[in-house]
Amino acid sequence: QVQLVESGGGLVQPGGSLRLSCAASGMIFSTFHMGWFRQAPGKQRELVAHITSGWSLTYLDSVKGRFTISRDNAKNTVYLQMNSLKPEDTAVYYCHAVLASRPSSEYWGQGTQVTVSS
Repeated sequence: QVQLVESGGGLVQPGGSLRLSCAASGMIFSTFHMGWFRQAPGKQRELVAHITSGWSLTYLDSVKGRFTISRDNAKNTVYLQMNSLKPEDTAVYYCHAVLASRPSSEYWGQGTQVTVSS
């Protein structure tokens, strides 16, 4: 079955960087749109960055210029490079996959905690 496993979260000081990875299995990775969502305590889950199977990119306004999403179809992995991190970026970050030809087929990772604090 499809599995998405995130890694790379942790505690970082404001202004620091982290790179999240999401390793996918049980799927033809190149046929999926991939995204990163986040959810902070008491807030709704929001889309942070998205990369389609055709490599089109979308970003949440508040992370533009700081975060970069990328994918490696040979490694079945999607990345989120996060620079200039701010305390308001603190959240659980989730990997998300949607089959391009059938949007009802979507999958979530278990999440990885990112905490930005001095």
